[in-house]
Amino acid sequence: MNLLDLYCCQGGATKGYQDAGFIVTGVDIDPQPRYLETGAAFHQADAVQFVYDRLDWIRSTFGFIHASPPCQFDSDCQRIMDNEHPDLIGPTREALEVTGLPYVIENVRGALPKLKQPVELCGLMFGMTRTYRHRYFEAGGGWTLPQPEHPEHKVPQAKLGRPARNGEVIQAVGNFSGVGLVRADWGVGWMNRDGLREAIPPAYAQYIGERFRDHLDALRVAA
Repeated sequence: MNLLDLYCCQGGATKGYQDAGFIVTGVDIDPQPRYLETGAAFHQADAVQFVYDRLDWIRSTFGFIHASPPCQFDSDCQRIMDNEHPDLIGPTREALEVTGLPYVIENVRGALPKLKQPVELCGLMFGMTRTYRHRYFEAGGGWTLPQPEHPEHKVPQAKLGRPARNGEVIQAVGNFSGVGLVRADWGVGWMNRDGLREAIPPAYAQYIGERFRDHLDALRVAA
């Protein structure tokens, strides 16, 4: 199964889909030399325009698309700093729907009103101990993503702007401390701080990829 990872950054989602058995191609508007550590093919391009420019190739090559539009527009951190960023969730969904392929769109809590029936994933669901990293996923194109049980949070998060104390989990946003701890928690030793704060843990994408393969298996059985 070939999978297209739009807005791939340094490859958190790509690694998870590879772990689920997919062959991944990444697209990002910026050069991503660290992404090459995943071993996946890479195209530097505007993600939405790439879909329209390569539509026939995408339809004939890929069976699934993951898209993580930049979350800054809906990020509390960016609003506090009064930074302006484009809102790309709508344009991304429109491009994905044009392909006719199954897809998932990922984003942050602030984007929930724009996501359709999103599923929440948390690090606790996957055995992580240093990060909660809540992210939200809209499944579209003819399939649904099941919501796993969300374990109770028993450990406080460190406040933004200071290092985590013993017993606290890390918020991997902004110029956070504890880069090595987050790398180890997620299993992404090739990433730097810039990549971590933009990434999802690979375990999230592996879960999504495995559930999509379950969906395909169910279709085969029904046929």
